[in-house]
Amino acid sequence: MPEADDTESRNYFADVPVENHGFHVRGANSLEWGQKNRLGRIFRKESGKTVMFAVDHGYFQGPTTGLERLDLTIPPLLDKADALMATRGAIRTSVDPAMDKAIVLRASGGPSILKELSNEQVAITLDDAIRINASALAVQMFVGGEFETQSIKNLTTLVDEGMRYGIPVMGVVAVGKELVRDARYFRLATRMGAELGAQIIKCYYTEEGFDTVVSTCPVPIVVAGGKKLPELDALIMARRSIDEGAAGVDMGRNIFQSANPRAMITAVSKVVHEGMSAEDAHELFNDLSNQ
Repeated sequence: MPEADDTESRNYFADVPVENHGFHVRGANSLEWGQKNRLGRIFRKESGKTVMFAVDHGYFQGPTTGLERLDLTIPPLLDKADALMATRGAIRTSVDPAMDKAIVLRASGGPSILKELSNEQVAITLDDAIRINASALAVQMFVGGEFETQSIKNLTTLVDEGMRYGIPVMGVVAVGKELVRDARYFRLATRMGAELGAQIIKCYYTEEGFDTVVSTCPVPIVVAGGKKLPELDALIMARRSIDEGAAGVDMGRNIFQSANPRAMITAVSKVVHEGMSAEDAHELFNDLSNQ
């Protein structure tokens, strides 16, 4: 781990209106038209934020509770999401091609939960990503992991290919059991991904110092939902993430393992895009669940 830095707990961009950044997605002003167009499909122009629905868990852990039947889980929730994060197999078998949501395509893989997870490779070609009409590619970053360099090479390979075809890349910060999920670590990992070319970074929320993670990363940060939490706790995490500068959330288990997934994704969207408080969103969740 790096030595402690002296980054103060402040968000340098908190008081700068979105319109003063130019294009509504942070750090994207110098990208070409195709990448801006795809990023614009992921992040709503009105709010500058996104609600991603993640269903890509099976690529390394098989049938996950709540995702045993992708064809029954995904379709009822898509209208409430801005983007679907999924594998190409899930998309082709279980998603109606007439749907109009952005696709964030899982682009790395290899090992299962039975092996060393950091030993991933690039798992798709850009030709196939184009055939699927992906709006972005998602690749794991195992900063501090056994195969750290390999995972970073996966990222840079996809960034290079994505620049050629106008497809953005989302670097997903993967945290192993031996790594501490604190702001210092996430400042390191998110900044590495951004400086190596990723146009979006996905990482976990930290109770302390998350605003410094956001402010020192020059591209949008999307917060991972992580393990299943009680609905109110998940909504509080989403609210705090947005308040501290996140450009959205990417939730999986906290939606598809919820007692009422459709009510939950509706409540999350209200928090992210409309500024609803976690408590009001939880009340909305309960009201919708009781209908």
